[in-house]
Amino acid sequence: MRPGVETSPGYSRRWWVLATMTVCLLVVIMGNTILNVAIPTLQRELGATQGELQWAVDSYILVFAGLLFSWGVIGDRIGRRRVLLIGLGVFAVGSVLAAFSDSPLELIAWRAVMGAGGAAVQPTTLAVITNVFPPHERGRAIGVWAGTAGIAIAGGPLAGGAVLEHFWWGAVFLVGVPVAVLGLVAVFAVVPESRDPSPGRLDVPGVLLSIVALAGLVYGIIRGGSGEGWTTPGVLVPLLGGLILLALFVWLQRRSAHPALDVSLFRDPAFSAAAGALGLNFFALLGATFYLVFYLQGVLGYSPLESGAALIPVALGMAVMAPPSSGLADRFGAKAVCATGFALIALSFLGVQLLGLTTPLWLLVGVLAVQGIGMGAVMAPATESIMSVVPRDKAGAGAAVNNSVRQVGGALGVAILGSILTASYAAHLGAAADRLPPEAREEAAQSIVATLEAVRRVQADGDPEAVAAAAEVVGPAREAFVSAMHVTAIGTAAASIVAAGVVLIWLPGRRREVSSVTE
Repeated sequence: MRPGVETSPGYSRRWWVLATMTVCLLVVIMGNTILNVAIPTLQRELGATQGELQWAVDSYILVFAGLLFSWGVIGDRIGRRRVLLIGLGVFAVGSVLAAFSDSPLELIAWRAVMGAGGAAVQPTTLAVITNVFPPHERGRAIGVWAGTAGIAIAGGPLAGGAVLEHFWWGAVFLVGVPVAVLGLVAVFAVVPESRDPSPGRLDVPGVLLSIVALAGLVYGIIRGGSGEGWTTPGVLVPLLGGLILLALFVWLQRRSAHPALDVSLFRDPAFSAAAGALGLNFFALLGATFYLVFYLQGVLGYSPLESGAALIPVALGMAVMAPPSSGLADRFGAKAVCATGFALIALSFLGVQLLGLTTPLWLLVGVLAVQGIGMGAVMAPATESIMSVVPRDKAGAGAAVNNSVRQVGGALGVAILGSILTASYAAHLGAAADRLPPEAREEAAQSIVATLEAVRRVQADGDPEAVAAAAEVVGPAREAFVSAMHVTAIGTAAASIVAAGVVLIWLPGRRREVSSVTE
C-alpha cells in the first residue's frame, strides 16, 4: 500500500470484491443481450408482432435507463451493498416470471421488472469498485470491470443460441438465475457496506424528475426507432418532453442545497468528453449488434447458436483490450488511447462494406475483432476519467451518470441505426415485396427476418402459385438487406469519427509524473 493513501473498508479482500462485482455485472448485462438471438424464435412461438418484439427488448431498456440514476443516489444514501442485494433479488424474480410468460404483453411486463433490478445492480458494481480500490489501483480494476461488460454484451447472444439449441425459448431467461444466486451469496460474504457519510436531505423531487425525464427521452427514442416516425406526436411529445424535463432537472440541481447530482461536474471537460465518448461507444456497439444479428441469421442463414458464436471476436477483443488500456492511458494519455480506439471502430465499420451474401468466415472474424479491440480501448479510460472526477462518497451517483450515458447511447444506437436500416431496407427491397400477398407486404418490409417469416407463412399455406412467387422474394430480400447494412455501417463509422474528434479535443493527454504521492 502506498504511504499516505487511506485504506477503505474491504481493501484487504478487494480482488474478491472485484470478482463478485464482475459476476453481478455478467448477470444483468447478459440478461439483456441474451434475448437478441431469440427474437425470431419468440416471433414463432409466442405469435408476437414486430412491435411487440421491439418492446420485449425495449421495455428493459426503458425502465433500466429511467431508474439508473435514482438507484445510484439511493445506494449512496442507504448503502450500496443493500442496493446490490435488492437489485439481484428483483432481477432473479423477474427472470423466472419472464421465462414462463404466456403472451407477448406478459413478457414485456416481466422484462420491465428485470430492468428495475438491473438498474440497481449495474451502477452499484462500479460504485463499490471505486470505493474499495485506492486511486493507484482503480484504473486496473475498472479495466477488468469494462472487459467483463464487453464479454457479457457479446457473450449473451452466444449463451442464448446455445440454450435455444436444446431448450424452449423461456430458458434463455433462466440462465442468469443461478448466477444471480451465486452473486447474492458472494455479496453477503465479501462486499463491505459503503455509503455517503453525509448524504444530507434526499432530493425526492429531483430523483422523481430524473426518472420521468430519462424515461420520456428513451421512450421517444424507442418509438422513433420502431418506425413510428420522428415527427409524429407519439414520438415528439415524449422526446421533447424528456429533453425539457432534463433541462429543468439540471436547472434545479444547480440551485439545490442538496442536489441529487452535482451538475458542476460537467464543467470539467474531461468528465463531459468521457461521458460523450462512452455514449458514442455504446451507440456503435449496440446499434451494430442489432443489425449484425439480422445479417447473420437472415442473410448468411446462421442458427441462433452460430450467430452468437460469430460475435465472440467482439467479446474477445473487448475483454483482451479493456484491462491493459488503463495502463496505456497512464503512459500515453486517455486522449491518445480513446482516439485510437475510435479510429479502429471506424475502420471496422468501413470493413463492413466488404461483407456480402457469401462472406468467408475469416473476413467476418477480422472485422469484428477490430471492432472489439477498438471498443475495449475506449471503455476503461473513459470510465476512469468519469470516476476520477467524482468524490468517493458520491461514487454511486457518478457510476449512475456513467451507466446512464451508456444506456442512452445504446438506445440511440438501436433506434437511430435501426431506423436507417429499416428505411434503407424497404427502399432497396422495393417492388420485390409485391410478390407477397397484400396483407404481408407492410410487415415484410420492416426487416429481413420479417420478410423471411412472411415467405415461410405463405409456403406453409401451400398455394403453389403463391409459394412460387414468395420464393422469388428471398434473393432480392437478402441483397436489399446487405445494401441497407452497408448504408447503416457508414453512419456508424461517421459517429465513431466524430467521437474520435471529441476525445482528441477535450480528453486529457499524458499525465505528468510527480515526485510525491498526492492522492
